[in-house]
Amino acid sequence: MENKGKLDQNRAPIYEALEMFRDMRVVPFDVPGHKHGRGNPELTAFLGERCVSIDVNSMKPLDNLCHPVSVIREAEDLAAEAFGAAHSFLMVGGTTSAVQSMVLSVCKRGDKIILPRNVHRSVINALVLCGAIPVYVNPEVDVNLGISLGMKRDQVAKAISENPDAVAVLVNNPTYYGICSDLKAIVDMAHKAGMYCLADEAHGTHFYFGEDLPISAMAAGADMAAVSMHKSGGSLTQSSLLLTGANINEGHVRQIINLTQTTSGSYLLMSSLDISRRNLALKGKKIFAKVIAMADYAREEINAIGGYYAFGRELINRDSVYDFDSTKLSVHTRDIGLAGIEVYDLLRDEYDIQIEFGDIGNILAYLSIGDRMQELERLVSALAEIRRRYQKDTAGLLSQEYLAPEVVISPQEAFYANKKSIPIHASEGYVCSEFIMCYPPGIPILAPGERITKDIIQYIEYAKAKGCSMTGPEDPEIENVNVLA
Repeated sequence: MENKGKLDQNRAPIYEALEMFRDMRVVPFDVPGHKHGRGNPELTAFLGERCVSIDVNSMKPLDNLCHPVSVIREAEDLAAEAFGAAHSFLMVGGTTSAVQSMVLSVCKRGDKIILPRNVHRSVINALVLCGAIPVYVNPEVDVNLGISLGMKRDQVAKAISENPDAVAVLVNNPTYYGICSDLKAIVDMAHKAGMYCLADEAHGTHFYFGEDLPISAMAAGADMAAVSMHKSGGSLTQSSLLLTGANINEGHVRQIINLTQTTSGSYLLMSSLDISRRNLALKGKKIFAKVIAMADYAREEINAIGGYYAFGRELINRDSVYDFDSTKLSVHTRDIGLAGIEVYDLLRDEYDIQIEFGDIGNILAYLSIGDRMQELERLVSALAEIRRRYQKDTAGLLSQEYLAPEVVISPQEAFYANKKSIPIHASEGYVCSEFIMCYPPGIPILAPGERITKDIIQYIEYAKAKGCSMTGPEDPEIENVNVLA
């Protein structure tokens, strides 16, 4: 990385350049057409003049995201140093674009990539785009909680030995629920076999700054990591980072990013990354110590209610649960007779509390940089009241959260194949050609190229009946599914 050792984490070069630009009172005969907000007074009133006045286009003083040489390049160098990477890329298409650029940088048509099946849809989307072949390491499942765990070392070793021609191994670090695999061991296994190791760190920004947290991808020696700064790092929604290690060609990755990322990078998003990186580099240790303390307190209080199980580090077995992200407040709800999605809906509709997600057995309250103890107390008391008012018998509740797929053909072949639409309830035995998932978390129940089974149909119908937000299929009503003709 250029100028390593001379970087000042107190700097925020994009933010500084925008402040200077604002003071210059430049006359805009370029895009965007709202002209510093003057052309759209309603938008300016809604977002504020200070905000829209820096919604500007690339120009020499402000650099260009597609080929940064000045302030954006400086911001990337500062982020790389803060995260311990050889290089970083500011991403304005969300962590989805970071994940896809990561996969597309190392995989081409026909290449094999080893990965857990409980990946975000963006990973499988990347396989649709490039034609790589997934080799799934099916995660172990905690049958009591109904959640997917991490990748076991022996399963990864087996996948590598059976697929020596694979080009990469991808790891979730952590999962949505805070479960971590033995990332360092997996990195070492991949490198020994001549493969890259990629990490989807959408939910692990804080690993780089907090203490007593699982190892970060860059510290573990991974080659690339997609880091969702807007989730736990405090930046604006849709802003993310792509980090690379020393063995990755920076210029090649930039070319890959530029295949799909906008040429009109938002300075609102980029400056939010710049400012948030500075905040974490200077104060991250203190910030995340507070978040961990709040999460630990909430776990203790929720478990004292009875019926709920807010799980944590006691799950660690040093293999399929190698480590646990203590900031994640994941709560098992089935023992009070309610699916997670039902508790999620009750919290929002009855108590004006919006949590991150609910699935069929669990809820996740996402604690981070902006949370306060008084809101946490409100969540705990609401959960106690929900148990008192709505608890019922657990009979009839589905528990299985992960269904191992049968991959028949590659995601790309299936997605672009001739297809027909049939009712989901009549689709058993067919090969799916599209995605079906609950969002969040956006982990596909079905992905293109997978065979539809009776258990999968039951899961989809159950999730719909319980009120999960289903997404993916062409049919907006989620009554029909596209299958290979």
